[in-house]
Amino acid sequence: QVQLRESGGASVQSGGSLRLSCEVVGVDWSRGCLGWTRQAPGKKHEIVAVMDDDGRLVIESLRDRFAISRDGAKTTLYLQMNNLQVEDTANYYCVLDFVICPWNSGNWDVWGQGTQVTVYS
Repeated sequence: QVQLRESGGASVQSGGSLRLSCEVVGVDWSRGCLGWTRQAPGKKHEIVAVMDDDGRLVIESLRDRFAISRDGAKTTLYLQMNNLQVEDTANYYCVLDFVICPWNSGNWDVWGQGTQVTVYS
């Protein structure tokens, strides 16, 4: 059974940093798309960053503050978040699609349970 286990969410003051981790269990992720989405209260899910066969990508609005990476064994995905702002407050989810990043549909094959990030001023 494929599982995505997130950790690292916390409450942090504006300007602070956090690193989220996602342990990938039950699948040898060497293809497809692995990434992070977030959902703020009352808002839709937003893809934050992904890694796929073509490389890695952070959405333009977050590119100067967020970075996505993985360990060499491809068992853990990370999201480094710097200079956090109040608007970054959301539940962050690790997500996996076995074929391609679902930019339009948002229909990922596997979801983690989510980890809460709260940024206060």
